[in-house]
Amino acid sequence: MFKAGWVSIVGNPNVGKSTLVNAFIGEKLSIVTHKPQTTRRLITAIANGSGYQIVFSDTPGVIKPHYKMQEAMMKFVGEAFEDADLILLLTDVTESEIQPGLISRLKKTKIPVIAALNKIDLENQETVTKKIAELETLLNPKEIIPISALHGFGVEALKRIILNYLPEGEPYFDTEQLSNLSERFFAAEILREQIMLHYKQEIPYSVEVVIEEFKESPEFSKKDIIHIRAVIYVNRQSQKGILIGKGGIALKRTATEARKNLEKWLDNKVFLEVFVKVKKDWREDERQLKNFGYL
Repeated sequence: MFKAGWVSIVGNPNVGKSTLVNAFIGEKLSIVTHKPQTTRRLITAIANGSGYQIVFSDTPGVIKPHYKMQEAMMKFVGEAFEDADLILLLTDVTESEIQPGLISRLKKTKIPVIAALNKIDLENQETVTKKIAELETLLNPKEIIPISALHGFGVEALKRIILNYLPEGEPYFDTEQLSNLSERFFAAEILREQIMLHYKQEIPYSVEVVIEEFKESPEFSKKDIIHIRAVIYVNRQSQKGILIGKGGIALKRTATEARKNLEKWLDNKVFLEVFVKVKKDWREDERQLKNFGYL
């Protein structure tokens, strides 16, 4: 008997969805930072094991949109409800409220819903028990599982419960495959992660990274080197100056850290070129959002 199915992980920003996905598959696919709205698109991650294949959709955190890019992000969350075999609501012990619109949607869906209460290592047992009771009253999901995605507690138990709700069938993807997304996509995400980590205020939310070139370039060395040309687009000219920094030092630091992570991820030497360009108010520009793959 082989089980295969799609599981969409939904929840508020910063509850640990990407950390949980990475824990499920044992590899870092989704970027993780302490900042909200790190994930912008649906990230497909594939967990393969003896007798099963679980295809996870890591979704953007549910928010009230303030501009067109965020509206597009919320459409990705909506898509996660369409073809899933199971919905996994992820919340955590520190949350005061789950987005009411999300709860309403979960109550209406005909897809089975289970819930995981994350970050239980941050509170005592009494608080955890209280949060589980609140979640039962609020949503009454099929199951509620306490976990710590960061430390791996309860992750395997959660995976076994997920498998109980998945149908029998053939795998959707090659069982060696970790995602159906391209190397270019993940290269852009790795660079964007460093921007999220190294810059403050509006900068991380005002950039989009596009990989213009991704190829092996033997001309740089006797050994093949992967040549990656990346462009960071910003909303305004002033943001370009902040991103680059005095004498280019800020951009150099970001690009260096990104290159190191790319080399680790690709297990290959990388030559990374990074450029910064201005696309004025691209987050509100439907044409640019289409070019960047949001629409």
